[in-house]
Amino acid sequence: MEKKAAKAKSCLKPAPDVLISCRDKEGNNNALAVEYACNCSFDPPMVMVGIVPSRHSYHMVKETGVFVVNLVSEELKKQYAYLGTHSGRDEDKLAKIGMNVGDGEKVNAPLLLDCPVNIECTVVDSIKTGSHEMFIGKVECVHANENIVDEEGNVDYSKINLLKFR
Repeated sequence: MEKKAAKAKSCLKPAPDVLISCRDKEGNNNALAVEYACNCSFDPPMVMVGIVPSRHSYHMVKETGVFVVNLVSEELKKQYAYLGTHSGRDEDKLAKIGMNVGDGEKVNAPLLLDCPVNIECTVVDSIKTGSHEMFIGKVECVHANENIVDEEGNVDYSKINLLKFR
């Protein structure tokens, strides 16, 4: 088969789009849509998320050193789009769209309870990679809807209709 040159931006798609939630030191919650997210260590478990420095949430994560990765189901497509196109500088986005929010058990950041999986993380390092700063988060706790967790505590991702926005 013949090959054709393709754009390099986001060349490792498909990967699930996620929502990163965070809380500033004054207790204000925020969330943003993130396309760059992946596992980066299994021992200890760590994930990496990329946030553009101009984003409101970027400063919250830098200031507090914690965040939550929320996996998004297809049913939350509208909420994902809203959180990705509006700024927390201007409004309480989570309240505006009626997202159910809870508190993390291990980190001081909100869980987006409508999402099937929430991963609490503590920042252990970061690297600026050009347009984004990649925050490496040590996984402190994973919450998952009980109907997607097997007898051994593993998340059965085949039971989640993960959002593939683009």
